[in-house]
Amino acid sequence: MNSNYSTIPAYIRYSIFFTGICALGFLVYIGQDIIIPICFALLFAILLDPLVTFFQKIKIPRTLAITFAIIFAFLLITVTIYFISNQLSLFNESLPKFREKFNIVSEQIKSWMSTEFNISLQTINSQTDKWSKSIFDKSGAMIGYSVNKVTELIIMWLLIPVYVYLFLYYQTLLLLFIERVSDKGNQKKIGEVMIEGKKMIQSYLLGLLFEAIIMSILNSAGLLILGIEYAVLLGIIGALLNVIPYLGGIVSTALPMLVAIVTKDSLASPLLVLGVYLLIQFIDNNFIVPFVVASRVKINALFSIIVVLIFGSLFGIAGMFLAIPFIAIVKIIFDRIESLKPYGLLLGVDTPANSKFINIFEKFRKDKINKTKQ
Repeated sequence: MNSNYSTIPAYIRYSIFFTGICALGFLVYIGQDIIIPICFALLFAILLDPLVTFFQKIKIPRTLAITFAIIFAFLLITVTIYFISNQLSLFNESLPKFREKFNIVSEQIKSWMSTEFNISLQTINSQTDKWSKSIFDKSGAMIGYSVNKVTELIIMWLLIPVYVYLFLYYQTLLLLFIERVSDKGNQKKIGEVMIEGKKMIQSYLLGLLFEAIIMSILNSAGLLILGIEYAVLLGIIGALLNVIPYLGGIVSTALPMLVAIVTKDSLASPLLVLGVYLLIQFIDNNFIVPFVVASRVKINALFSIIVVLIFGSLFGIAGMFLAIPFIAIVKIIFDRIESLKPYGLLLGVDTPANSKFINIFEKFRKDKINKTKQ
């Protein structure tokens, strides 16, 4: 089959390949309300599998082992939500003061704009009122749509624990199915892909968990030192947002800066917050991520960013979270199939030391530079 496939002209092969990817993406986009929760359930099932294995080793029946693992995960998530809710209740108590301070800062900004740009306060107020009315009108239309959408999503997401249980319970059956439908010659490769993919996902998710804990501590400590209100809440929210690749760090920095602008009299406070968060991001990007997260997912930054943005635009925040595990598994598959190895190389971080094409390209570039100098 591989020999017949290799005789097909390259442009036809590439057309079939990319058409297949686009068709798959379109189908996932249409059924995302069902498929995205199933994908999350699969990730959770893979993450909980070692815990289920541990329970089974201490003579707990598999059905109970799966149940205990899901209950443990549920309790962990519940405790986290409860802690964040407590912090939010403290924030809610201070909301009137926060709103009052925000209005004062808003008036100061309007006054500064009026002085600096020679615009009357009446014009500025009129424009801001128009923006507020426009946002309010759009919000009203969105709320009606969102209520129905949120109801559907809640029902779908409540099924995740059920999916997780069934994935774990029928794991052997699913593996047996994959064995039966695959060619005998490819069974070894398929097994390698599944084992490597499983290990990669487990390492990646555990790495994200450890990163979130470390970032929560660093964020909260930094904000507490600066005397920023709601430091612990902002630190935890920042760490959770940081899990979203690339864009999460920007939002997690903007939130405490906004709080600093509203709650502090000095303009130095938001700048200090920016400085602290830049330092924390530097530590995260250069020490935490390389050793805790990225060492398990060998995808280059260019395609990581592209895939994250594409998944984000198609599937929202959930898609951004799923993007990296997805592209990492795709790379593992590409690396195991001879005809797709170039795509695996393109997604990866390793560059071959010796390449005739690269050597020719470098020689041409150097000759061009030498001619320019002459």
